[in-house]
Amino acid sequence: MSHYHFDTLKIRAAYDPALHNQAVSPPIYQTTAYEFKDTKNADGLFALTDPGFLYTRVNNPTVDILERRIAELDGGSAALALASGMAAISYTLLTLAEGGGRILTSPYLYGGSTDAFQRIFPNFGIHFDLSAAVIDNPSELEKDIKPDTKAIFVESIGNPTGAIADLEAIAEVAHSHGIPLVVDNTFATPYLLNPIQYGADIVIYSATKALNGHGNLIAGLIVETGKFPWDNGKFPQLQKPEYVLRDRSTGEKRSFLEAVPQAPFVTRIRLTYLNYFGAALGPFDAYLTLIGVETLSERLQKQVENAKKVVAYLQKNEHVAWIQYSGLESSKYYQLGRKYFPKGVPGIFSFGFKGTIEESEAFLNAIKLWSYHVNVGDARSLIVNSPKTTHSELTPEEQKQAAIESNLIRLSLGLEDPQDLIADLDQAFAASQRV
Repeated sequence: MSHYHFDTLKIRAAYDPALHNQAVSPPIYQTTAYEFKDTKNADGLFALTDPGFLYTRVNNPTVDILERRIAELDGGSAALALASGMAAISYTLLTLAEGGGRILTSPYLYGGSTDAFQRIFPNFGIHFDLSAAVIDNPSELEKDIKPDTKAIFVESIGNPTGAIADLEAIAEVAHSHGIPLVVDNTFATPYLLNPIQYGADIVIYSATKALNGHGNLIAGLIVETGKFPWDNGKFPQLQKPEYVLRDRSTGEKRSFLEAVPQAPFVTRIRLTYLNYFGAALGPFDAYLTLIGVETLSERLQKQVENAKKVVAYLQKNEHVAWIQYSGLESSKYYQLGRKYFPKGVPGIFSFGFKGTIEESEAFLNAIKLWSYHVNVGDARSLIVNSPKTTHSELTPEEQKQAAIESNLIRLSLGLEDPQDLIADLDQAFAASQRV
């Protein structure tokens, strides 16, 4: 455990002086491919016995710096950067349930995830069991795990409800059944929460959001611990000999567990799904993410504090029907918030607009300082009516199951002065009453 409040040194870690010449800002390796030293070096690179780079779709020095820094911050053994958060989710779950299987998950998820789980993945023989017990009562999860369940997937804090997952309790159930716990930690980032410390085996990020924090790229990351027993018989795809790991001199094929025992999961994704399906993160976007990560702690702490002040204002506002913010003592997630988020819960929450649809729309149309769009974790403060946007693909029944009310408005706090943000909300509420 670092003696630093937040191990800022790790943000600068994973930097190879011989390769990168210790530049203050990470170099952007805007290249397609890399020269081999000789035929022996080429054989070693393809067999994963020599370190180095092959082709930017698979690995790149700039992307490599990002991967190693995020792995350091999360306490993982390795990470894989991808072109989007959805690619990170999809490649992770396709790998876990390859050939068919089930994923146990919560209904309190980002709408795009839920929609993909129910409408796309079944075409690949992968099915999802949505259970409120994942979040609300992990002690009852035993009954939801089936013989072909391959993992439990949760968001550390739900989008947009703020539901907090009891990671330790969920991990205990998952591990007792020999399956990994996968945690989407997008809202929290390693600054507010480190899921691996509480039993997570795989951590996923949409780096588009708070990790980068500036609304100028799309990126995703997968982090693994290197500790999950992939040889327990439930994941033969990681144990079978692979053509891509063939020794060029002997012709012998190895499994990912044999070739890369410290990181078999992300390495398999890198050399199969990423290699053949694409979704590679470009070096310039990796560079932008690295720049964003350098200000991670300062941005998120300011957002946490801004959220507290805006929530205090909304609590007294006559046009607010309810607030879903786990930092409130009245929230059923308050105690979990204190346990898992000692620095404060993420500055993203929702409230119910008290009024007609026309008044709600007038409120949103009157907003001036807040940005009305669907990103979160940005340096700018953002506002959106989730049932009509980020979760609009869900049926009314699915929205109800996910605890999304029709009058829900989601806020994502940025770095502006909180009094300016409150003043903007105040004038927008006043405008809503003039329709």
